[in-house]
Amino acid sequence: MTDAHPEILVIGGGHNGLIAASYLARAGRQVRVFEGRNELGGAVASAEVFEGVAARLSRFSYLVSLLPTTIIDELGLRVELRSRQVASYTPVEARGLFIERQEGRQTRDSFRALTGDEREYQAWAAFKEQLHELASVIEPTLTLPLPRADELRSRVDPDFWSAVAERPLGQLIESTFSDDTVRGLVLTDALIGTFSFADDPSLRQNRCFLYHVIGQGSGEWRVPVGGMGAVTAELIRVAQEAKVSIQTGCPVEKIEPLPSGGATVGLANGQVLTAEMILVNCAPATLQRLLGEPYEPPAGSQTKINIVMRRLPRFRSGIEPVVGFAGTLHLGQGYERLQQAYETAEAGQMPDPMPCEVYCHTLTDGSILDPELRAAGYHTLTLFGMHTPGDLFTADPEGSRERAKDAALRSLQTVLAEPLQPCLALDRRGEPCVEIMTPLDIEAELGMPGGNIFHGDLAWPWLADDADATTAAERWGVATAHPGILLCGSGAVRGGAVSGLGGHNAAMAILEDD
Repeated sequence: MTDAHPEILVIGGGHNGLIAASYLARAGRQVRVFEGRNELGGAVASAEVFEGVAARLSRFSYLVSLLPTTIIDELGLRVELRSRQVASYTPVEARGLFIERQEGRQTRDSFRALTGDEREYQAWAAFKEQLHELASVIEPTLTLPLPRADELRSRVDPDFWSAVAERPLGQLIESTFSDDTVRGLVLTDALIGTFSFADDPSLRQNRCFLYHVIGQGSGEWRVPVGGMGAVTAELIRVAQEAKVSIQTGCPVEKIEPLPSGGATVGLANGQVLTAEMILVNCAPATLQRLLGEPYEPPAGSQTKINIVMRRLPRFRSGIEPVVGFAGTLHLGQGYERLQQAYETAEAGQMPDPMPCEVYCHTLTDGSILDPELRAAGYHTLTLFGMHTPGDLFTADPEGSRERAKDAALRSLQTVLAEPLQPCLALDRRGEPCVEIMTPLDIEAELGMPGGNIFHGDLAWPWLADDADATTAAERWGVATAHPGILLCGSGAVRGGAVSGLGGHNAAMAILEDD
């Protein structure tokens, strides 16, 4: 049967869907959200993963950079994003490259100790200044209609624009830096969640890099106090206060656009709803499936491991664990090693040891642990493994998952002065607290096609100079081939990561049309 229809139907109750619904409901629109899972938030969620261990882990996404202050303030989100004291640490044999969040003498001395002189640090400082200039131009436009490329290009150094937006990033890295560790540190931001390489002519690595370095105009990635679940709880609160109708455990099975505008939506429970506007908070490939159109699922390329530790292990380099783990710990991410790992994965083999990043939430925010665990010295680690495309797991999901876990933990073990195993916490059954999720697991848990955390290749956050922008949806980067259906998730232009931009910009497109 056909239900009485709302004005706007939002498919997917992840963070973007909740943000879009809240903006629209506050503007007086009747909005309903349907979420296929039994809980809201999608990848922005926390959970007690290990039985008997009271640690609420940010199970999927874990840090925040691109969520604009504009959205936080306009929706009144009571969210604290806390800065880490350390930006990163990269162990190199018995020493390492240490970078402070607010770079000073320790950072400079660390560059000198690693490379032997001041030249690499001077190149790093000049590079960071150019990135800051670029970010300060692009970041304020993220919550506005898409600017033209030429508008942005005219406001920054033209050579640097060309190096970031027009030529493979490897050319910029190799012409700027000479040290393999420093080159790899820069390239890492271009490869997180993206199966690519430094000289990829598609420039997908350049787009990934740009999104990782423009947040808040500084590229800083901050810790959500209380974990990602605290962010979702706030989004639910403001949506409920705005009188958004929310239904969980109700998957959408099909969408049929109407010739007169809008669409009908068929739900798994047999309901059929008609709405003037459909906002789709799922991957473009999922939308194509729901429309009954041919589609090609995107490929994810990451392995996520959640760990609870009895204590933090000691480093071979001698750096204190509370310092070495306080920022982003880079493992096996030298420039040459990243290329080798890509080639290994491209050939169908698991990179071993795996290039990884490790992050300790509890050194910045201990609230995700109960007081007893905090007092006992427990900590959490999030390990993000790179160059592990979904194809590596399809033939033997269980065996490949174990091989990926071993390769990732081996990468961590190589920089430690003691065995990792005795430092791991144990769950109620006496099993080590280590949860691994491959792209296949992420797809099964969240419905992200291919386990792709960005819902597909990222897009430049601007309009090409010759692109059409006749509709509000096109101007805001949320258009589909059907006027009554808009993207509001990570698959929108300027989507990706925990930014809320897809939801915000879809809502703004509708309100502009009003």
